[in-house]
Amino acid sequence: MIRRRLFPLLAAAALLCATAVQAETHNSKIKHVLLISVDGMHAVDFLNCAQGVAGVNNGEPYCPTLAALGRTGIHYVAASTSKPSDSFPGLMSIVSGATPRTLGVYYDVAYDRSLDGPEVTTGNGNAAAPCKPFATPTGYTTEYEEGIDLDQTKVNGGAPGASLTDGTAASIDPKKLDRDPARGCAPVYPWQFVRTNTIFGVIHNAGGYASWFDKHPAYASVAGRDGIDVLDDFFGPEINSTVIGLPGIATPLGMDCSNIPDPSQTGSWTDSFQNVQCYDTLKVNAILNQIAGKSHNGGAGQVPTIFGMNFQALSVGQKLNEKNVGAGGYLDAAGTPSELLLGEFQFVDASLAEMVQALKANGLWESTLVIVTAKHAQSPIDPARYFAIPGPSGNNGQSPATLLANLLPMSESPANPNGIGPTEDDVSLIWLADSSNTLSAVATLEANADEAGIGQIFYGPTLALNYNLPGLGDGRDPRTPDIIVTPNYGVTYTGSSKKQEEHGGFSHDDTNVILLVSGSGIKPGTVFSEVGTNQVAPTILRALGLDPNQLDGVRLEGTQALPALPF
Repeated sequence: MIRRRLFPLLAAAALLCATAVQAETHNSKIKHVLLISVDGMHAVDFLNCAQGVAGVNNGEPYCPTLAALGRTGIHYVAASTSKPSDSFPGLMSIVSGATPRTLGVYYDVAYDRSLDGPEVTTGNGNAAAPCKPFATPTGYTTEYEEGIDLDQTKVNGGAPGASLTDGTAASIDPKKLDRDPARGCAPVYPWQFVRTNTIFGVIHNAGGYASWFDKHPAYASVAGRDGIDVLDDFFGPEINSTVIGLPGIATPLGMDCSNIPDPSQTGSWTDSFQNVQCYDTLKVNAILNQIAGKSHNGGAGQVPTIFGMNFQALSVGQKLNEKNVGAGGYLDAAGTPSELLLGEFQFVDASLAEMVQALKANGLWESTLVIVTAKHAQSPIDPARYFAIPGPSGNNGQSPATLLANLLPMSESPANPNGIGPTEDDVSLIWLADSSNTLSAVATLEANADEAGIGQIFYGPTLALNYNLPGLGDGRDPRTPDIIVTPNYGVTYTGSSKKQEEHGGFSHDDTNVILLVSGSGIKPGTVFSEVGTNQVAPTILRALGLDPNQLDGVRLEGTQALPALPF
């Protein structure tokens, strides 16, 4: 019997909360929350850029806006993202209060033993597969990124009738979604894949206006189990689309995007330090529209109760080695940014400055809580510690999935010439075709630990401590990996020469992110005790006078609001 035990519980909880609005009253002036994810930003990055670093920007702070927010807010220096620290679980944890065990979300490309494959092959190569209604599923690789767009080469994701850049949930191709045999092979949309509700549903259902902007149409997943209609405004221009000129767009630092700033790199916005700033500016301008009471594209709308966006530029600045341009990243283990990475910090800060200025100009500053955090950080900060397996030459060893290729489902196996490949970055998530082979698979990994750069192997009790039991039937979870491998610090499973950092893993550099809460009535300070980014969700509801217990993640996992705040 396939594991379904969470769904009746969540459905019952939804009924209980359907009429719940403001469960508590307080004197907070907060009417709006602006939530910002600066993807890749470490806690130490905030310290460095707010205070300045010798030899960088003449020793002066290079994030004056963030520094100013810090003077009216609380910095949580030991904040940790979800584990795994991939964008998909990282984002969903922030907005739900839950962790992967409850969300059922482990990676944008993962695996589900209870689903069958898509009707047509995705843009990234997740192959089409059969699905028989109400029959036993085969299990299949899941994909919730650019590959499910109608047309991932377009910034608008191929949405019918959309303007040049207007990627929305309408950009998702249902034929490229995995299918659920238990629902007659219906496609599983991103928000249906998520097992819990989110702050967007709670706020919308309480009469608020809920909005979010992100890097893929697939990240309409933030709607959660309440469904896409709880997002009053969603904007997801495709980050991995073909780069184009953006008429009328200029970055906050003055770079003209009407023509492609870096025409040598047009395959994806993430391939260029310059082009990615133009991409992010699309979302910055959309936020400015909302602050002015408009929709993301300048149409009729209103100032949202909850709104925000992710920045991709800093993550690119950390990871990228751009041909004929140079390397981003850091100069040392202390987090001193390279010149190219410095430019991305300055771009993000200038963008935040525009938002702050707009809030003040529109009389919203005193009533808006600003939260700056990140879905994930990036590892390693220390450039001397980066080591790619198998590496560009292919001679640096083999990844865990390669060692176990014959034990993996065909859609996960690196031996499959038609698949999307295994789930590996600076972590390796292993789903076996037969879970009874777990011990023999672990023995293979142990015997090749040096070749695969293995640091720690989680399976059996060490895995079940933080996640649901893997497998089908008997209360097991069809999405939990059988094995999670965290490599030695600095090891990334890739053959690419274009990167020098990655995320997804469990290391401190992967997970320790900026978490800054700033607003009227907050006594500035620093919290040194450990907190999680999943605590952002109940904090937002509490700030708005809503009951955090309306969140499934809060009730099921006991997630607390962030400490030291006046609400």
